[in-house]
Amino acid sequence: MKDVVGFQWNRGNSGKNWLKHSVSDQECEEVFFDPKKKILLDNKHSESEPRYILLGATIRTRVLVIIFTKRKSLIRVISARDINKKEKKLYE
Repeated sequence: MKDVVGFQWNRGNSGKNWLKHSVSDQECEEVFFDPKKKILLDNKHSESEPRYILLGATIRTRVLVIIFTKRKSLIRVISARDINKKEKKLYE
């Protein structure tokens, strides 16, 4: 992910993340800078393009799961929500 230069936001996905899970775009971006973050390939949902699962914390230590894809040098967040107990074990 070293060649990434920014984020590409989809209004539908951003709105859905906020309405369903109260996760802001800013929080999503913060998680990418968590030094303890974990990034896994999401083989199950990588149909037309590779999708990734990011586990990480915001500046205020809210731990999130973010599903994203990479388009050229931009990250496109598909969904974001709070981490569950099973996922938290992977993060810790």
